[in-house]
Amino acid sequence: MSTRIALIPAYEPDQTLTKVVMELKKKKFEIVVVDDGSSPDKTAIFQEIAENTNVIHHSKNSGKGTAIKTGLQFIKDKYKDSYTVVTVDADGQHKIEDVMKVCFRAEREPDVMILGSRKFEGGGVPLRSKFGNHVTRFVFYVTTGCKLHDTQTGLRAFQDTLIPKLLMIPGERYEYEMNVLMYFAKSKEKIIEEWIETVYLEKNESSHFNPIKDSYRIYKEILRFSGASLISFTVDYFFYCILNLLTKNIVLSNIFARVISASFNYTLNRNLVFKSKNSVYKSIIKYALLAAFILGCNTIFLKVIIMLGINRYISKVIVEVCMFVLSYTVQHKFIFGKSD
Repeated sequence: MSTRIALIPAYEPDQTLTKVVMELKKKKFEIVVVDDGSSPDKTAIFQEIAENTNVIHHSKNSGKGTAIKTGLQFIKDKYKDSYTVVTVDADGQHKIEDVMKVCFRAEREPDVMILGSRKFEGGGVPLRSKFGNHVTRFVFYVTTGCKLHDTQTGLRAFQDTLIPKLLMIPGERYEYEMNVLMYFAKSKEKIIEEWIETVYLEKNESSHFNPIKDSYRIYKEILRFSGASLISFTVDYFFYCILNLLTKNIVLSNIFARVISASFNYTLNRNLVFKSKNSVYKSIIKYALLAAFILGCNTIFLKVIIMLGINRYISKVIVEVCMFVLSYTVQHKFIFGKSD
């Protein structure tokens, strides 16, 4: 049996952390706790667990992502033989049985990320957590094409071979865990979900997740894309209306408006949304092919919807909304991604 290591990022923990550490010790885990800049009144808790536990201190709060990477680097430097790492929350929301379950699965699955996934069933799940998971699950699927039930779980297990990849992935706070999943999905790395019990203590009031700031960090790319698409749609719709009034020709108006807005949208997406470093020449060709394909679909659908008796200006809005998801997925994966 290879070494089992529990990595616990901790910020302002209570006595629950001591209980979590004790339970893990009984199961023969090596334990690494990263104190992510907790206040001085938490010193006693970290001192209490220090015996037979590796405790690393950040001088200031740097975020969960940074704490995880600090712990991973420490583990990589200290342990040379093969081992399995399980990331565990400090607030007691992961039952020891579930920790063991994901650990066992990781030991059987080399080079695979194992997620302890919750079903979010029952009356004890806070509404904000249930809603947040549904939104994140949808955004993740739209962005990557990969279906996961629980993208927000902190209970994850993996073998030592994945640590170099995990250390490369950007992210300092809660967005790091989403970035890991995005990286694995995009790189076609395997992710397996293992069902665990859904536990929320005191309605998750101990969570340090900031719904506004941390949600923006998680969704910022798709939010920027939505903003750029809205601006480009405004440009497109403006020229479509003007040309329609002048020419009374739906197809001609749609084509010219799309050419103008597509040039504008390419510049926004390359420089502000995806911040791509890929070849301009290659990305322009790919974008032009995508734009031509979407223009064809756009024009055909527009004609069909208008033939059904819907107002030509309302029809334009309907078609643009339908093209949004397709456009984002292709641009994110094949045009401005880091594949070149």
